[in-house]
Amino acid sequence: MMSPDSQAAPNLFSYRKYWAQRFGVAPVLPMSRDEMDELGWDACDVILVTGDAYIDHPSFGMALIGRLLEAQGFRVGIISQPDWTSAKEFTKLGRPNLFFGVTGGNMDSMVNRYTSDKKIRSNDAYTPDGAAGKRPDRAVNVYSHRCREAFKDVPIIIGGIEASLRRIAHYDYWSDKVRKSVLLDSKADLLVYGNAERQIVEVAHRLGNGETITDLTGIRGTVHYVKQIPEGWVIKDSTHFDKPGALSTIVDPYQEQPACDKKPPDLNADENVIRFDRHLLAKAQRAKTVIRLPAYEAVADDAILYAHASRVMHGETNPGNARPLIQQHGTRQIWVNPPPIPLTTKEMDGVYDLPYSRVPHKDYGNANVPAFEMIQHSVNIMRGCFGGCTFCSITEHEGRIIQSRSEDSIIKEIEAIRDTSPNFTGHISDLGGPTANMYRLACKDPKIESACRLPSCVFPGICPNLNTDHSSLIKLYRRARALPGIKKIFIASGLRYDLAVTSPEYVKELVTHHVGGYLKIAPEHTEQEPLSKMMKPGMGSYDRFKEMFDKYSKEAGKEQYLIPYFIAAHPGTTDNDMLNLALWLKRNGFRADQVQAFLPSPMAIATAMYHSGKDTLRKISHKAEDIAIPKGEKQRRLHKAFLRYHDPKNWPLLRVALKDMGRSDLIGNGKHHLIPTFQPKGFEDAPRKVQSFKTKHTGFDYKNGSVKKVRTSYPVKGKK
Repeated sequence: MMSPDSQAAPNLFSYRKYWAQRFGVAPVLPMSRDEMDELGWDACDVILVTGDAYIDHPSFGMALIGRLLEAQGFRVGIISQPDWTSAKEFTKLGRPNLFFGVTGGNMDSMVNRYTSDKKIRSNDAYTPDGAAGKRPDRAVNVYSHRCREAFKDVPIIIGGIEASLRRIAHYDYWSDKVRKSVLLDSKADLLVYGNAERQIVEVAHRLGNGETITDLTGIRGTVHYVKQIPEGWVIKDSTHFDKPGALSTIVDPYQEQPACDKKPPDLNADENVIRFDRHLLAKAQRAKTVIRLPAYEAVADDAILYAHASRVMHGETNPGNARPLIQQHGTRQIWVNPPPIPLTTKEMDGVYDLPYSRVPHKDYGNANVPAFEMIQHSVNIMRGCFGGCTFCSITEHEGRIIQSRSEDSIIKEIEAIRDTSPNFTGHISDLGGPTANMYRLACKDPKIESACRLPSCVFPGICPNLNTDHSSLIKLYRRARALPGIKKIFIASGLRYDLAVTSPEYVKELVTHHVGGYLKIAPEHTEQEPLSKMMKPGMGSYDRFKEMFDKYSKEAGKEQYLIPYFIAAHPGTTDNDMLNLALWLKRNGFRADQVQAFLPSPMAIATAMYHSGKDTLRKISHKAEDIAIPKGEKQRRLHKAFLRYHDPKNWPLLRVALKDMGRSDLIGNGKHHLIPTFQPKGFEDAPRKVQSFKTKHTGFDYKNGSVKKVRTSYPVKGKK
């Protein structure tokens, strides 16, 4: 077993290539026996099974992993969106020599198929022509079972975001219960979590060198079974680090640790950060310490223990200090190794410089794959996010250490798009990643970074040890847009505006050159309680950014607007919070066409709140004060209705709610009212007289007793 303090990681491209490298590079990875024959292959070394259409583009996980393994000398085949009702399609490429790699696709299959209200979606962006129903629920489980049926003795390795977020016992929103680790439910042999380049390359080479799948223990970023604790390891119960019922003290990476006999200081009541054990173990002992989480059966029966396990797991996500975790599931135990060492810039460049064809597989003909249409002219410049938003899965999957490509590599990809894409018009649709403006941002001191256990670098405020210099990104923007043939580069990735305001020069650069009339940002809410549960900044940061945005737009002579996004029904949100948000929207002239309701994704901190009813950023106990959890269908509909206060379909529900809340004063036909007293024709809850209502105020024309939608996007023109 590897020690979690072992920071050495071989270069991704330093392995001796597998013997099959002699077959060369495939134009595209084969999806049929005929394609294998054209390449001269008698078998695949690795077969990747995915719930997505096969697009040979680095934004699609299986293409990236497949091309990376090909660069290591392996023959890689793809089984895309197979018929899962039998094992037949899982045999079409024959038996893989080394392993099956299984993923649900770029999206979690349950999130892909169901809305936050658990209704089946009518389309799938990762399928030709957007057709729905091309992947099963819990695709990782189903595909793995079919692989096992097809070839019983072939190792099965699961990965991708669906497996990543289910690596331990996890709350499942769709069944409203805690489920086992997906490693058990899928009956796979090994789980790789995160982007997984390091672990999948090591696994492939070790299997190629004759090791068995059971030999592959201790690889960072993997989860496997253990029959017994390896010799030399010390087990520490999770309550040693975060005792349910008592708030542990924080590990402070910036100061020397006090002696164990000193009384820990009191914690400030208004600090909304996870606290973990202050008294570190001796380094030698710590390097061989594994933390035992409460067993699956325990967390399945006790929501407080589940929240406790979530807190401990999130405290072990920094590659610099994370310890392994172990969790009992009945008679079996799973061992979760620490996260992988982040890729270097050189390694990131190598991954993105692989020979992708950048187009859908020829089998799809002229079919349109919506996700490909969105990203075909976009460039990923980095990965990871140190924001730590509690509802987001990026930290659990990609980690909070930013991994950036070099400027030269990014420019090379833009030129490749310009020179090879058949329908390129000179517009790059996005130059970003999980976050638009975290490129090359990191902790100022690597020692502090490797010791830190805080869940966010920017909440409740920006850490003084965080480098917020945007100059590298500004330089990249300028060089990219100066390329011949490039007319416009848009920034469509989520912008962290509380970081952006630290660099007025960056905001000016962005607003002057890279906004196409509208810029989407995500304050998520206006009220402090839900914001504190999200670990998002207050509206003061939004106001400062908006002031800069308006100023630089005016200086550039452009009429541009911010489009803020908000979440309904997030843990910690009351009906009054949503009412106040609706009043803010109306006061500022915003009309949201589409609204997002909180969806409890597996392993997220906010999901632990949703399941336990407690603020898991604070003290956890059965006696801890409950927080507002909008769970019922009626309340979730109401919270969404507040976001769309201007939609006549929502007015009957809002009238009842406002009366129950004692806010009938907001029902009327004046500008200061939230909703009118009348109901237009076609939206009646009872026959009522239809009255005039100003289009500019609502976005609807109510002439002659009928309703006609006249504007769908917000903000209202003329409002700033």
